[in-house]
Amino acid sequence: MALKATVHVMLKDGVLDPQGEAVRHALGSLGFGGVQAVRQGKVIELDLEATDKAAAEAEVRAMCEKLLANTVIEKFTVTVA
Repeated sequence: MALKATVHVMLKDGVLDPQGEAVRHALGSLGFGGVQAVRQGKVIELDLEATDKAAAEAEVRAMCEKLLANTVIEKFTVTVA
């Protein structure tokens, strides 16, 4: 049985997000003036050869700590289904 993990990575609160600010500015230029702030992140999907959901989640968290997220400035959430 295979499991799918989804990782959402976002900048931590208080960390400047120049890409998000550029998107907010561009939206305003396109007439979408009601957008007050934009935070940009990334979504990573992993197909895992695993049957134990808890073990798979622990393994994906380890992947995030070592490679997928810069834990100094980013936070992440993991969902395994």
